[in-house]
Amino acid sequence: MSYKMIVLDLDDTLLRDDHSISTRTKQALMDAQEMGVKVVLASGRPTFGMKHIAQELSLAEYGSFILSFNGGKIINCKTFEDVFSSTLSPEAVHDLYQISRREGVFIHTYLGEEIITETENPYTTIESDLTGLPIKVVDSFINGVTEPVVKVLMVEAPEKLKILESKLQGELESEFSVMRSKPYFLEFTEKGVTKGTSLNQLIQLLGIKREEVIAIGDSYNDLAMIEFAGLGVAMGNAPEDIKEIANFVTDTNMNDGVAKVVEDFILKKSLLV
Repeated sequence: MSYKMIVLDLDDTLLRDDHSISTRTKQALMDAQEMGVKVVLASGRPTFGMKHIAQELSLAEYGSFILSFNGGKIINCKTFEDVFSSTLSPEAVHDLYQISRREGVFIHTYLGEEIITETENPYTTIESDLTGLPIKVVDSFINGVTEPVVKVLMVEAPEKLKILESKLQGELESEFSVMRSKPYFLEFTEKGVTKGTSLNQLIQLLGIKREEVIAIGDSYNDLAMIEFAGLGVAMGNAPEDIKEIANFVTDTNMNDGVAKVVEDFILKKSLLV
């Protein structure tokens, strides 16, 4: 199969634990782009937190795309215009706030280039560190969110969110897409919006078949795109249930797992080493 697109989650997939791209991985992706392969970044991060990585990989030069907010936005890296954008109404966000109070978990969202929260907490601080966005603590979350937003996160200890994820997926299935991106991040986007559905929109726009797409990820918010792609790849550091769904399991993010897939399936170098 000749692949025309490779779609990459960022944290714990493309990026090493220090949030850098290895020299080997960067070279493999640059070589793939020279061959005409589209490299697409797909993350739960807001767009702002992905710009520098797109720049490092020269995605604008090669006409590639960013899927941010778990697919809530698709951005053309060359023009930096939205190809697709999905939002939640203020009323929907307020409902999620009330649910967070009921369940005793923290909540935050994004307005402009700020993270909005009512209560300082270690998990929102992690999000700020990952994305580079500052935290704005407001007196009232409801009064602070008066315009549509792309997504909302409930954040808490992993053992609590795992239970809450199952509960709210059942309770809110008609209103939201609900998934964890990290063990301590439970994310809410518009119903039907996932990395997989946005990827489907993008390839139709570009005239690429799903069989010509590789998607690589490590977490539960990557499942939709791993299942959608012609070659769905799980990282070696992914949970076992994600590995079981993937077509292929590569090495870890700390051992050039992405580079090895690119070299083997796109650049046609020797088998994974």
